[in-house]
Amino acid sequence: MCGIVGIIGKVEVASLLVEGLRRLEYRGYDSAGIATLVNGDIERRRAENGIIENFHELKAELSAKGQAFESDTDTEAVAQLIDYNLAQGMNPEEATARALERLQGAFALGIIFAGRPDMMIAARQGSPLAIGYGAGEMYLGSDALALAPLTQKIAYLNDGDWAVLTADSVVIRDRSGAIVTREVRQTQFSGAMIGKGEHRHFMLKEIFEQPEVVGGTLKTMLNPADQTITLPQLPFDLASIKRVRIIACGTSFYAGSVAKYWIEKVARLPVEVDIASEFRYRCPPMEADGLAIFISQSGETADTLAALRYCREHGQRTLSLVNVPESTIARESEGVLQTLAGPEIGVASTKAFTTQLTVLACLAVGLGRATGALSREAEAEICRSLAEIPARIAEVLRRDDDIRVIAQGIAEARDVLYLGRGTGYPIALEGALKLKEISYIHAEAYAAGELKHGPIALIDDSVPVIVICPTDELYEKTASNVQEVVARGGRVVFFSDGDGISRLSAKVHSSMALPAVDSFVAPILYAIPVQLLAYHVAVAKGTDVDQPRNLAKSVTVE
Repeated sequence: MCGIVGIIGKVEVASLLVEGLRRLEYRGYDSAGIATLVNGDIERRRAENGIIENFHELKAELSAKGQAFESDTDTEAVAQLIDYNLAQGMNPEEATARALERLQGAFALGIIFAGRPDMMIAARQGSPLAIGYGAGEMYLGSDALALAPLTQKIAYLNDGDWAVLTADSVVIRDRSGAIVTREVRQTQFSGAMIGKGEHRHFMLKEIFEQPEVVGGTLKTMLNPADQTITLPQLPFDLASIKRVRIIACGTSFYAGSVAKYWIEKVARLPVEVDIASEFRYRCPPMEADGLAIFISQSGETADTLAALRYCREHGQRTLSLVNVPESTIARESEGVLQTLAGPEIGVASTKAFTTQLTVLACLAVGLGRATGALSREAEAEICRSLAEIPARIAEVLRRDDDIRVIAQGIAEARDVLYLGRGTGYPIALEGALKLKEISYIHAEAYAAGELKHGPIALIDDSVPVIVICPTDELYEKTASNVQEVVARGGRVVFFSDGDGISRLSAKVHSSMALPAVDSFVAPILYAIPVQLLAYHVAVAKGTDVDQPRNLAKSVTVE
């Protein structure tokens, strides 16, 4: 999540705001769009989750009018524009309203004026922004998670809204300047939920929370007594769905890629999975009776939100899968399925990913039952497998020290390959992404069957090869690929169950036995060791695990 956001023009900075920004950054949030004046020297930061697209034009115009710019950041153009309007005799509200009319791009702004420490003006376009309600004080933040240490009562601003905040009131106006009301919601997050506990990093804490959050998410849909899945009430009939399109970014895209295998297998519906940032630029045709599923941990991912609006305009049923039910994507979708991951502070997603997989597994079962493609016996078998997955995750977590030992060898590598087949292929992709995100080691993942179509040329003893290989109907084919890697001097790290490892343990460099589970739920379980492996490699390399360089928790611009 983004932390508290703000633009402060040529003003004296309120120490509370500055300290609040530092405090939230320390907790793992990134600040966006800050331009502050401290002791007469402007301290600038480029907005990580917003951009003023026409700032060059504004800068040229304002410079010609005598405004002296002190940086090359796009955010300074906003402060300078408001400052110019103030110099023309406008009051703060008028100066801001005029400035907002000129801005193009995506932004979330908090503006404080010299001589008016009792007032802040907030504005949003594209990027999320929420107002928090306290006792005799008001807060401004990007979302419920950023505000959780301060309040659980929040109102989200709509696109184009701007608001005037004082210590005990708020007046919200829409793009036209008309006064409007926005619903005040009680969020599920609290400050007590945001802490590392006894863990060294937020990421490690969140990895170890997965038995609990996966189990909690399952409880909302899985009835262990009659071994059935009951989805939340949706505003459309799943039996009417003829095709499915899943749209997401990053880790969420890989969750959707696993769901493609599940839905096509148990519901017999055609599924397309699209990267949100590419989707609408193809101008894809949208057939009738289609369901578009949007996956986003934050519910604010800009590309995913744009894809949602495209699908809605083209007559698709829309269903979002988010961890924040108050988020923009949730509010703009017809139906919502919530992951109960709780606050996730580490930038590299872990528990949000496995709870996404959990919900998608249940959705696949619901679609299979609705289409008639999934028998009652098959549903019961999947339910039994899902019910045991939290306990199996806990077993893997108890092998944390073993994975730490494996990680020592990986930390020395410059390049790492990941291989998997079937639902193991998206888990390999996710494993490679995790390693890149937090250790900065170059890593790539391939479908194991693609090995001879190019990647095998990379194999030598300096390139570790991580293999995801549960004992399922594809095991023998993947094992054959492993032997090809070994024959060429590759160092294989082999994740399988006890039976799978017994067949190859003498040939691989290192291995770890995971609990044997049904192949349907295997991707949920196998996500755990690749998360732990990335974590321990990053720790061994001394990188910033919770806040890796150049990354933001919520990507709210294209």
